[in-house]
Amino acid sequence: MKCNIRIGSHVSTRGGFLGAARHIDQLGGKAFQYFPKNPRSLHIKTPDFKDALACAEYCREHDLASVAHTPYPSNMAVGLSRGEEHYRLTVESLMNDLIIAEGCGSLGIVVHFGHLKGENVLQGYQHIIRCMNDVLSKWTGRAKLLIENQAGDHGDMGMTLEESVKVRELADEPHKIGFCMDTCHLFAAGQWDIKGTESLLHKGTELGYWDQLVAVHLNDSKYGAGSRKDRHARVGRGMIGTEALQALVRSPELAGKAFILESEQGEDGTHREDIAEVLSWA
Repeated sequence: MKCNIRIGSHVSTRGGFLGAARHIDQLGGKAFQYFPKNPRSLHIKTPDFKDALACAEYCREHDLASVAHTPYPSNMAVGLSRGEEHYRLTVESLMNDLIIAEGCGSLGIVVHFGHLKGENVLQGYQHIIRCMNDVLSKWTGRAKLLIENQAGDHGDMGMTLEESVKVRELADEPHKIGFCMDTCHLFAAGQWDIKGTESLLHKGTELGYWDQLVAVHLNDSKYGAGSRKDRHARVGRGMIGTEALQALVRSPELAGKAFILESEQGEDGTHREDIAEVLSWA
């Protein structure tokens, strides 16, 4: 059975947002991810909207899909535990990312589920829901906030599909929220038995997870199932392997999703080889 696979990779924006779109197009990809601003900081960025709009136009003309990845310090689960100023900065940073993503014509912004160390996990869930509500209450754009599942290397939160579904369900405006599934994280968290991918697909259908899935981080894993180690490997070169990744990518449940490679680059310094490998699975 032939299927269209929207595959690409995370790309640099050193040459601007338009440059990122052109780069993935040159690699033969149909999807890409980028950082809307400094990935190590929550500080607000005033983007070059002319460049962003040029990126959006290029993506429309060349049938490219994109998502923005929020800075690593973004942690919705901490709430006010780090103070009012830090919480406000988190909310404003996420709104800033949504604005940039909207300008670039992106599907949404990927944000890690979040973690709250040494405190009540239930409180962490409540913090996440409050943060999403505060971010999305005034948001009227098309770009969505995309919750990414976690490997468990920072704690127990966000490892299951059920958690993502539940916090979305409890938010004030769930229609503004979607999911980004990381295959390495799911495997490392012990949530994907690669010998029983059909069970995972069935579970996701029962939960309504696939209906809200927008993007997939297509990463193999350097460590085994349940290791709780977030170490990505190139597709087919890790502990998950080609067969299991193929089964997921080619499934009807994931048809049309944006697949993003976040693993090491090839010898040419790009993801061209791995993009071609995944496209061959069609």
